Amino acid sequence: MPTYPAPTRKHHLTFCQVEGWTEIRNAVGQPVRHHATFEIALPDGRILRTHISRPPNSKDTYGSSLWSRILRDQLQVGPGEFWACVQDGTKPDRGTPVAPGDTTPADVVSMLLRRGVSERDILSMGRAAAIQALLDLLAEPKQP
Repeated sequence: MPTYPAPTRKHHLTFCQVEGWTEIRNAVGQPVRHHATFEIALPDGRILRTHISRPPNSKDTYGSSLWSRILRDQLQVGPGEFWACVQDGTKPDRGTPVAPGDTTPADVVSMLLRRGVSERDILSMGRAAAIQALLDLLAEPKQP
């Protein structure tokens, strides 16, 4: 099991700076508070927030229990990811947003469903096929 140095507020601040967290409290003109607060938006839509006691560049170390909670609950990284970021500048893998592929517009799906096409059939079609199926259904003469 790897061993790491005792974590300090300065390490915590370095992690936030390297990964690109934004300081959201104590900006210029704001009163100084007990903590500096940082946040980061993740590709999956979550927003993480962490607090660093003042002064954030202090060399005071965190206790192991508190540090475990900060890693788990605030930074949401393991010790290896944290130290790789602080020591080597390697940002944690937070995933990347996945661009939707060949999606069928919701209104096309809704109209197909209302015209009796099963959800299973719609899901098996690609975008172009679903649109064409709707056009075909709309071109059919109405039955009395």
